[in-house]
Amino acid sequence: MTAPDPGEGTVGDVAGLYLGNILYALELAALSLEEQGRREDAGFYRGIARRLAEARGREKGAG
Repeated sequence: MTAPDPGEGTVGDVAGLYLGNILYALELAALSLEEQGRREDAGFYRGIARRLAEARGREKGAG
């Protein structure tokens, strides 16, 4: 599977376009880490996902 060409844009633009995919991948990483008994590492990746989701929520609320 290849990603569609988002054209020119900033890192934030591209990350915003694929945020759902990024959040999904972060959760898969967290699940994998939990299966390995690495709960602290899993929490780290879930924390990143939470911050991204919260930032998107603030962005949507302000727009």
